[in-house]
Amino acid sequence: MLTNSRLVHQPHDHSRCINAALARANDICAAKNARMTTTREAVLRLLWQSHKALGAYQLQAQLSELFNKPIAPPTVYRAIEFLLELGLIHRIHSLNAYIGCPFPNSEHSNLFMICTQCGSVAEMTHNTINGLLQSASEKANFTLKSQSLELSGLCPQCFDHAETSDND
Repeated sequence: MLTNSRLVHQPHDHSRCINAALARANDICAAKNARMTTTREAVLRLLWQSHKALGAYQLQAQLSELFNKPIAPPTVYRAIEFLLELGLIHRIHSLNAYIGCPFPNSEHSNLFMICTQCGSVAEMTHNTINGLLQSASEKANFTLKSQSLELSGLCPQCFDHAETSDND
């Protein structure tokens, strides 16, 4: 079963994504007795505003602008670490950047489709891939703790644009 966390090629209301992510984050924080600070919430909002992965220094610049004061890198990294620990965001290793997680508090495959043209990232979950990775791990007597697969290519919108450009 393949499910898409967000449809990159269809325009949608990012505020719905942000509000849903914040609601999930608040529920998780309440359940784990964790505190969602203003900075942590701002980082989560920034990561959900465009479905593009953002690096720590991009987040730092945007936070400084948002709060109208300089934000130190350790402040950003502490917020990122908190959000990672709660499973609210993911690190995209190939980009050294972060995105919001649409499936917090659940086991899923962390399959990321990264558009090399526009930079959008879609997180997918695929039960067959999960099973395959688990099976391969078991055969190697390896205890799988986490997994992350990153695929690079063109999102539907960029592919359609490339096709249109090629036909001109």
